[in-house]
Amino acid sequence: MEWKIPMFKIHWEEEDIQSVEAVIRRGTYWATGPEITQFEEKLADFVDRKYALTFNSGTSALHAILQAYDIKSSEVIVPSFTFIATANAVLLAGGKPIFAEVEEDSFGLDANDVNERITKKTKVIIPMHYGGQPCKEIKELMKISSDNNILLIEDAAQSLGSYIDKYKVGNFGDSAMFSLCQNKIITTGEGGFITTDNETLYEKLKLIRSHGRLENMGFDYFSNTADNEYIEIGYNFRMATMLAALGLSQLRNISKVIDMRRKNAKYLNDNLKDLSNVQVPITYNDAFHIYQMYTIKLQSNELRENLQKHLTKKGIMSKVYFDPIHLKEFYTSTHGYKKGDLPHTEELSSKVLTLPMYPDLAKDDLDYIIQTIREMI
Repeated sequence: MEWKIPMFKIHWEEEDIQSVEAVIRRGTYWATGPEITQFEEKLADFVDRKYALTFNSGTSALHAILQAYDIKSSEVIVPSFTFIATANAVLLAGGKPIFAEVEEDSFGLDANDVNERITKKTKVIIPMHYGGQPCKEIKELMKISSDNNILLIEDAAQSLGSYIDKYKVGNFGDSAMFSLCQNKIITTGEGGFITTDNETLYEKLKLIRSHGRLENMGFDYFSNTADNEYIEIGYNFRMATMLAALGLSQLRNISKVIDMRRKNAKYLNDNLKDLSNVQVPITYNDAFHIYQMYTIKLQSNELRENLQKHLTKKGIMSKVYFDPIHLKEFYTSTHGYKKGDLPHTEELSSKVLTLPMYPDLAKDDLDYIIQTIREMI
């Protein structure tokens, strides 16, 4: 179907094309060029951490972190209200995902519920920063992880640039994963990266990212006649050079893109907040929301379903972010989860609806979305 207003459009500028073109025209170093290191240095600076390491996806990045920490046979507490990769990465690294409830404001992990699910096997807690806003109870989760000697790894896939009280997302845990997929704040089409201050983790992730290959001898695999040493089991999780070049160009405009998103979100908020059966995104003190997604909550599932049908009829795309992971077929059939296991998450998921949100949404488009919602409500 061709949508009058899609869920997202990618904001790009001429320098994005020029950056990728320069790598192509160079005719070499498409896999391991200098732009990768430059991009990683800029990302580390932006997130205010010592190290950043790029990957071919956020999923690969999270998988690599969990493998680096050897979570085999351990339990990892995750939300069910998130993209399925958060839980799948745990399984791929040999751990067991333990689903916990989320709170109502930022849709982040509920600290009290997390605390109740901790066992002797719990090794990691993975809070997710939903849709561009920091997890509201992240500081409580930090205390819980510290008190129980449990790792805190942030799933910040959707929230590059958001912060609480000037502390950027990515600074609350031992490490964090970010996504650069096409609908994110900045994008390389597919891609992701990790940030951390942990040098040991950083060095191990470099091995896991590239076949366990040691490349600290002053040259890389493609630019020397000798073979390298392999000291770890690993994957080909690398980001291509032209994508890193694109990322560098996109990163230069991140503040502009965030400002555009926030302006559009404010316009939607101002024109929808008076509807008694529609809850616009809640922000809380000291939290800076970048609106990677714009998710409203309806009074009931019936109203949500009717509104989505009405929007579709009018050519406006909308999507449920997210249906609970624990009720997906794979998890019900192989792990025995069932409806009622996470009642708060299930109720929340039945009422949320994500509307189109991107930097270049025109005022006419915003007015059309508002008018369509108001006429149905």
